[in-house]
Amino acid sequence: MEFFLISMLNGISYGLLLFMLSSGLTIIFSMMGVLNFAHASFYMIGAYFAYQISTYIGFWPALALAPLLVGAVGMAIERYGLRTVHKYGHVAELLFTFGLYYLIEESVHLIWGRASVPYKIPPLLDGAAFTLFSTDYPMYRVFMMAVSVSMLVGIYLTLTRSRIGLVIQAALSHPQTVETLGHNVPRVFMLVFGGGSALAGLAGVIGGNAFITEPNMAAAVGPIVFVVVVVGGMGSLAGAFIASLLIGVMQTFSVALDYSFVDLFSRFGVTLGRDTPLAALWDITISQTAPVLPYLLMVLILIFRPKGIMGTREG
Repeated sequence: MEFFLISMLNGISYGLLLFMLSSGLTIIFSMMGVLNFAHASFYMIGAYFAYQISTYIGFWPALALAPLLVGAVGMAIERYGLRTVHKYGHVAELLFTFGLYYLIEESVHLIWGRASVPYKIPPLLDGAAFTLFSTDYPMYRVFMMAVSVSMLVGIYLTLTRSRIGLVIQAALSHPQTVETLGHNVPRVFMLVFGGGSALAGLAGVIGGNAFITEPNMAAAVGPIVFVVVVVGGMGSLAGAFIASLLIGVMQTFSVALDYSFVDLFSRFGVTLGRDTPLAALWDITISQTAPVLPYLLMVLILIFRPKGIMGTREG
């Protein structure tokens, strides 16, 4: 029971971090139709900005300032780069963001080097929140979950209850009408891109010190983010939330399960030896397949439900 509850909590906290990261990409795609290949790079620079700010004035100011700086970078990229190539279609946008990913990565190498930086958990949150059976559960994990849930509520209220949210949704479906009413649609899209980038930056702020802040962190989480968006459904925030939790829990449990088909068959009295056909395959443990499972899930989703769990838009 202890293993199950602790693994479930870890899976939920990791899944909520994935949702925080993927929600920005989902919003950008649903509002603008742009599939941002460099989205995980904003997660990385959010972590580095937070590290640099926390070095001078502490973690709590960094928690507020770093996402705003990342959002400003995102708005500048949309205004002076992405908007220019938008008229050439989705392929040009994808190639632009592909090049942007490498540009940001090399910039991080030049400024902060190729080694990891000592971005640490603040002392106030570096302890146990509670004890479950014999395990002390980290307070910072609880903090991560609280920030993620708060962000989810904030996104929902902004898009459904605020004036700017109504303008954003109207600009998506009826841009000419919105312009007639006096709203600057390109500026709205710039704010959307900046907001999505800021959400990725916020994920970097709270995820960079929980895991590790180094130049390969964008490459490590980038593919998983796209898996979440595809599994949940392109453009669906609710789908991204479900897929994030599903993948987070699945990976957390699979990493900790050191069982193979050999163990499974042995429970039924069947022994698989080295002479058994495909013996090496049967000996692979669940923990060894953990990195592959999200991509296997994505392939199955694309085969049986191409629009994803809750997707309505095809791209």
